[in-house]
Amino acid sequence: QVQLVQSGGGSVQAGDSLRLSCTASTNYFILYTMAWIRQAPGKERETVAMIDRSGRNTNYLDSVKGRFTISRNNVKNEVYLQMNSLKSDDTAIYYCAARPPNSSNFTSWGQGTQVTVSS
Repeated sequence: QVQLVQSGGGSVQAGDSLRLSCTASTNYFILYTMAWIRQAPGKERETVAMIDRSGRNTNYLDSVKGRFTISRNNVKNEVYLQMNSLKSDDTAIYYCAARPPNSSNFTSWGQGTQVTVSS
């Protein structure tokens, strides 16, 4: 497993921006598909954004398309989530997650970070 340490998050007003970061402790970061996944109280877990190993292919939850951007730096072993035009519906705990090659599951998770958006 990979240890993932998150930073960023906090409480903002609707329309503001936040950036989440996640640092992976592995020499094989480039092999992992990375994602940001969120969990809001009373709601199902949602995969907000995913990025492939190269960083060239991404996909997003429909509700965040055009507002959120996932990116990665394979030299620094980091993945980021830039969140713009935040809405109250974006309020959740956000987790960074890593999926190893030849696996359909995200097997390593960050500690989670609270994002609270006030309208």
